[in-house]
Amino acid sequence: MMVNNTFIPVTAEEISKLGWDRPDIILVSGDTYIDSPYNGTAIIGRLLTAAGFRTAIIAQPDINTSEIASLGEPKLFWGVSSGCVDSMVANYTASKKKRRTDDFTPGGVNTKRPDRAVLAYTNLIRRHFKNTVPIVLGGIEASLRRVTHYDFWSDNLRKSILFDAKADFLVYGMGEKTILALAEAFKNGTDVSGIRGLCYISKEIPQNYIELPAHDECTANKDTFTRMFHTFYKNNDPITAKGLAQKVDTRCLVQNPPSETPSRVEMNSYYELPYTYRVHPHYAKHGHVPAMDTIRNSVTTHRGCYGECNFCAIAVHQGTTIAERTEASVIKEVKRFIEAENFNGFINDIGGPTANMFGMECRKKKDHGRCDNKRCLYPQKCPQMPADHRKINSLLSAVRNMHGVKRVFVASGIRYDIIMDDRQFGGQYLDNLVNFHVGGQMKIAPEHTQDKILELMGKPSAEVLKKFVAEFQKRNKVRKNFLTYYLIAAHPGCTTKDMEDLKRFTSKELRIKPEQVQIFTPLPSTYSALMYYTGKDPFTGKDIFVEKDPQKRKAQKELIAPAEKQFKPKHADSKKKRGR
Repeated sequence: MMVNNTFIPVTAEEISKLGWDRPDIILVSGDTYIDSPYNGTAIIGRLLTAAGFRTAIIAQPDINTSEIASLGEPKLFWGVSSGCVDSMVANYTASKKKRRTDDFTPGGVNTKRPDRAVLAYTNLIRRHFKNTVPIVLGGIEASLRRVTHYDFWSDNLRKSILFDAKADFLVYGMGEKTILALAEAFKNGTDVSGIRGLCYISKEIPQNYIELPAHDECTANKDTFTRMFHTFYKNNDPITAKGLAQKVDTRCLVQNPPSETPSRVEMNSYYELPYTYRVHPHYAKHGHVPAMDTIRNSVTTHRGCYGECNFCAIAVHQGTTIAERTEASVIKEVKRFIEAENFNGFINDIGGPTANMFGMECRKKKDHGRCDNKRCLYPQKCPQMPADHRKINSLLSAVRNMHGVKRVFVASGIRYDIIMDDRQFGGQYLDNLVNFHVGGQMKIAPEHTQDKILELMGKPSAEVLKKFVAEFQKRNKVRKNFLTYYLIAAHPGCTTKDMEDLKRFTSKELRIKPEQVQIFTPLPSTYSALMYYTGKDPFTGKDIFVEKDPQKRKAQKELIAPAEKQFKPKHADSKKKRGR
């Protein structure tokens, strides 16, 4: 099986060659068009195309020109996304300084993605097409901003992005099932109001939907906002969630229950679509896309994460239930790489948000939904959640023994606490990492070492880290790999003294001088952002210290990692490449 060489069209010339009068759907993205399953726009585009819809893509349109009109108006709808990263995270550091680079832009220079890209692109469409077909928002920027949310860059609460953008619909979460159902409904002229995973604006609250505190009530009272967020967060599980509604001015945001978790068969189908695994030539001619260095010859095995770290956006966007592919499907994708021209024998990553959650999920949660009153891994792993690395061990063994594969790396994050909890097969998994899948250094992300801060983060205690480090060193005597640690400064609750204690811990217990330290960024619709805004622990109601002074936030970081050794994360809102 050879890799496909046909892209989704991006130019009027390509559309003409296909014999189309116009596309059914045009997807607009803040990323360049990388035809890979690591690119959400490519997945949605391929899925719609496979379902028979004439789909085109406009990547990173210039908001100061008429480029958005280059393909005309679609027949059914526009799909608008900021890309793989929230545009404000992509464009600004935690100190609110403009980023000079963008991994998803040809040439790597941050000149293509506008601030608040979803709003900018929606306004651009309406400027050139009056009374146009529906505009549907999707992707992580829309997903995390679908209800009232704290916005770090303006330092206030913003209303649902659906209202701010004056769009028609919003697809939240990963979106495959929702967008297909929506496209079919538009094509057939049927009602869309019952589609799962969809938000829309209404004059009335649907029957049996939970009414969230109104946007104005949230802005007037931080405790009310906290109460709203708890209800919103609780209703993210496809099995247990209720529909939500929130008054915004004189109308209501309606959020239907989440889309069902994809089955293995469905996940296989998403990732086995005929991707070219290349940047479309129309955009590639403008320069190298740095993200390709990371995603080339990399395989996604699953999505979702039940770790629920309070600073992480994955739970609200991808969900807390693991949706995984079969081993056979992963092997099928690796065969595509092997058969492709210029394959160098190296698989750069086998993983997902958390690499070693593949093949591990709570049967009770899959059947009945997530628990209402506890988490899977915090403060300790729930006994119902299996810690069993047999499936991931089998998968890694199968891939590294494929003819044509020289080396397989695991660059995605791992949960070292799950390794330590799996007394039967965790050691084998760690041996596999050390001996076969680590290229000199293994990255883990304890994030902090002081238990009071780890509690606010929803992370395991430092004692677990110490035990893991000892186990790693015991199994690493031959290979001589070493551990690198990702750490966060200025998380809510963290003081200068806590960072000094962290420095002493890393020096005494880990025997390192940390270099990979980043300043905490409050991401929309996360519990840590809620703490930052309210100055309270949302689970106890107690006041906590929050460092908001930019210079003092920076000083917390530089206490550990001096400015000349700054860590610059490539994907600021994603934990894809961290061991957690």
